[in-house]
Amino acid sequence: MNKDRRQLLGTVLATTLASWGLPGAAWAQGKAAAGPRKIVLGQSVPLTGAADQIGLAFAGGAKLYFDEFNARKNNPGWTFELRQMDDGYTAAKAAANAKKLLDDGADILFGFVGTGTTDAAGELATKEGALFFAPFAASDKLRDRNRANVFHVRPSLSDEAFKMVRHCATLGQDRLAVVAEDDAMGRAGLAAIQQAMADQKLPPLVAQAFVPVNSDKVDEAVATILKAQPHAVLQVSLFNSTAAFIRKMRKTGYIGSFLNFSVVGIDPLFTALGKDIGGVVVSQVVPSPRQSATPIVKEYLAAIDNSDQTPSYEGLEGFIAAKTLAEAVRRAGKTWDKASLQKTMAAMTDYDVGGFRINLRAGVRDSVRAIDLVSITPDGKIVR
Repeated sequence: MNKDRRQLLGTVLATTLASWGLPGAAWAQGKAAAGPRKIVLGQSVPLTGAADQIGLAFAGGAKLYFDEFNARKNNPGWTFELRQMDDGYTAAKAAANAKKLLDDGADILFGFVGTGTTDAAGELATKEGALFFAPFAASDKLRDRNRANVFHVRPSLSDEAFKMVRHCATLGQDRLAVVAEDDAMGRAGLAAIQQAMADQKLPPLVAQAFVPVNSDKVDEAVATILKAQPHAVLQVSLFNSTAAFIRKMRKTGYIGSFLNFSVVGIDPLFTALGKDIGGVVVSQVVPSPRQSATPIVKEYLAAIDNSDQTPSYEGLEGFIAAKTLAEAVRRAGKTWDKASLQKTMAAMTDYDVGGFRINLRAGVRDSVRAIDLVSITPDGKIVR
C-alpha cells in the first residue's frame, strides 16, 4: 500500500469523534437502512504506527462489507454501525479503546489487530463479559476453551507454525533458526515454532534472535543467525524488520530459505524488498485476493470496484470477518441477545463463507481448512 493510498484510506476511516470527546479516535458508519435495530461494533486497530498498513487494510475490508450490507434494499431489518478507533499498535491504548467502546454502547468488540493489543483487549472483554470477535494475530492463549466469549476467523499462530515447520522438514531442512520482534507477537510466534518442532520431533533451533519492532536495526540478529548457518530462517516480524534482515543476510552470501507468518503482509513486504523478495515464503490464511473463481473473493472484488481500495490479503480477511459476523447475527434471529448470539457463534464450527470454510471456535491446531504457503517472484507474483 503506497503512502498516498494509505493516507486516503486513513482519512476515510478517521472521521473525528468530536461528539464523543475522543481526541484522535475514529468511527465509520455505513448508509443506514430503515429497520428496528442498529448493531454497534467497536473496533480498535493500528491506523497509525508500526502496523498501520495491516490495520488500515483489515479495517478497510471490514468497512467495505458493512457499508455494502447497510445499503441493501432488501435489508433484513438491522444495520451495523462500525466504530473504528486507532490504537497505534499499543496494547494499553487498545485496552482503553475497548473499554471506551463498550462504555459508549458497543454490542460487540470486533476485529482488533495485533498480538499484544488483542491480548490486552481480550482480557478486558472477558472481564466485562463482552463478545470478542475475529481478533487478527491473537496469541494462542485467546483460544483457551475457557474463553467462551472469544471467536476466531483466522487459524492460530500454532497452525501457521506447524505448516511452516512441516514444510521445512519435508525439504530436509532441520537446522532452523528464528528471528522475532521483541514484543508479544514475536514471543508468541517463537513459542509456537518451538512447539511445532517438538511435535514433529525435529532438533532444537540452532539459533534465535530478537529485533526491535518494525525496525532496520538487525545487524546483531544477522551476526547471530549467520554464525549458526541454518537451512532456513523463520521470521515472526512486521515488514520493515523482515525486509531489512533478509536483505542484509543475502548480502553476506546466505542462500537459505526465509519463511514468514501471514502477519508480515505481502504487499508492504514487496514494497520494502522489491526484487529481493524472490523466493521468500509467506503463510496465508485466506484465499488469494485475486482468485475470483472463489465466491467470497468474487464478492470482495465486486465491492472493491465501488471503493478507493485495492485488493489485499488483509482487506479480504476483514471482509470475510465482517460477513461471518453478519451471518452469525442472521442465524441468531432479530430478537437476539448476547447469550443467544454467543451460543450461535459457538455452533459455527464449519461455516462456508463462500468457498472458504471457518471454525469460529477453533482451538490450537484445530482449523477446518488448510493454510497456504506461497512464494513470491522478484516481480511480485504469488506462486503456490
